[in-house]
Amino acid sequence: MALKEIIYKNKRFKLSYEIVNSDKEIDILILHGWGSSKEIMKQPFGNELNDYRQIYLDLPGFGSSSNSMILTTKDYANIVSLFIKEVKINPTAIMGHSFGGKVATLLNPKYLILLSSAGIKTKKPWSVKVKIATFKLLKPLGFGKIRELFVSADAKGMSYEMYETFKNVVDEDFREEFSKYGGEALIFWGEDDTATPLYTGKKIASLIKNSHFYPLSGDHFFFFLKHAKFIANEIKSKVSIE
Repeated sequence: MALKEIIYKNKRFKLSYEIVNSDKEIDILILHGWGSSKEIMKQPFGNELNDYRQIYLDLPGFGSSSNSMILTTKDYANIVSLFIKEVKINPTAIMGHSFGGKVATLLNPKYLILLSSAGIKTKKPWSVKVKIATFKLLKPLGFGKIRELFVSADAKGMSYEMYETFKNVVDEDFREEFSKYGGEALIFWGEDDTATPLYTGKKIASLIKNSHFYPLSGDHFFFFLKHAKFIANEIKSKVSIE
């Protein structure tokens, strides 16, 4: 593990990262999803993507990387772009899971690898709508720890900055960003995914002109743990130095 300090908007970020197969010629930057870490991504792919120099990064506020400001997805992409320059890598491909898929898309790599990416808005279930309505009703009354009662499991225990960041990024519509992407996309999806349902993956594939869509058995996380070898083999068949 290594640390790289980045200055962005007069704030200092200590970014934790790890490079695997440093002697290889083709760089793949691998970004985790919300609430995850580089270790989660390294577990399935560290030994499978052995033809590439793999760069695993903890995004600001996750794993061992710091964050002390409220961020947007664009801020995350800008910070990662600065990181790429500082560590002198040249990622031919960027892989992103869930939230990391949105960050990867904004970085506009030659090859975009999406694992159940976020970015397509879904209809909120009735129980969530009721929770939101109740929260809005009670918030002006100043009830003690009202926030902890109503935030999602993904947001509990966060710092103020990360909770506000979560609110910024959780329900974004990225259809325009996906449609603007001009490279080649490999899109892998869990057929039983409930966080980013399968139909959202099909929508992303329809928005990106040069895309390949792979529905695989499993849920939001388990599908890429289970099918890491297949995913790696598909990447190897597409991503090369030309």
